Amino acid sequence: MADLPSQFWGGWIVAITVTTFVALAWFVIDVYRGKGGGDNEDMVWDENLREGAKPAPVWWFWFILALMVVSVVYVMLYPGLGTYRGALEWSQGGHIEQRFADYAQEFGEARARILSASTAALAEDEAAMRSAWRVFNNHCASCHGRDAAGQARRFPDLTDAAWQWGVDEAALDTTIRHGRIGVMPPWLAAVGEEGVAQLADYVIALSRGGGGDPAVAPGAALFQQFCVACHGADGSGNRQLGAPALNDTGWTYGGSRADVTATIAQGRNGQMPAFGGRLDDAQIRLLVAWLQAGAKIP
Repeated sequence: MADLPSQFWGGWIVAITVTTFVALAWFVIDVYRGKGGGDNEDMVWDENLREGAKPAPVWWFWFILALMVVSVVYVMLYPGLGTYRGALEWSQGGHIEQRFADYAQEFGEARARILSASTAALAEDEAAMRSAWRVFNNHCASCHGRDAAGQARRFPDLTDAAWQWGVDEAALDTTIRHGRIGVMPPWLAAVGEEGVAQLADYVIALSRGGGGDPAVAPGAALFQQFCVACHGADGSGNRQLGAPALNDTGWTYGGSRADVTATIAQGRNGQMPAFGGRLDDAQIRLLVAWLQAGAKIP
């Protein structure tokens, strides 16, 4: 019952509630059971409206009286008079705790099995994979697409092997639970427009297996000077930094020459939000197993 008010505020609530009930009861009785009449009956408004000539319908009285009875019964059964817990001792906090307890009782065993099973075993469990896809569809599909193949040249494809931070269990758990921030700095100021064009030519050739082509040698020299610290000498990337591999065809922001040029010149900023506060341990483990299994729709 921690959600009940303190003694001080509880006293004020009782005083206000009781006073309101008494005032409303007095008002209703005075209007419907009073003697009426008086000097006001001779007052005329707007030519034909007389004070007290048309009293409110009697059914209003019984309706208000019924509501008052219901209200009195309510504050007797439920918290409504300060710190009084009510005959049923119900509270919002207690209701939530009971729902958690009911959930744990109904699903606790299944959740324990999910947390104790290996991701490989979960991947073979059709029911677990259906549950994992439902979690993905509810929380992740808006960005990565219903088929997890990415979309809008902003959100990465989760069905391939191109994972910036790794696809092992620990890396995926960290990505989902804590989120990721990927930053690609702009290089236009450092290398100029010609250098950006040369780098774009080299990176595109590198992704197609032609990084050794003499035609892209100027871009290769710039790459070794400015890009190897993050992407590696062979363009294989660095999962510790979240630097993607450039020697494959997995392009989050597009692999056309215009897209690659824009990425090099202007840089990129991407953020994967943290879901640790939204998903529980069992849901995160299901997602990890589903992603490791290829993110296939059941």
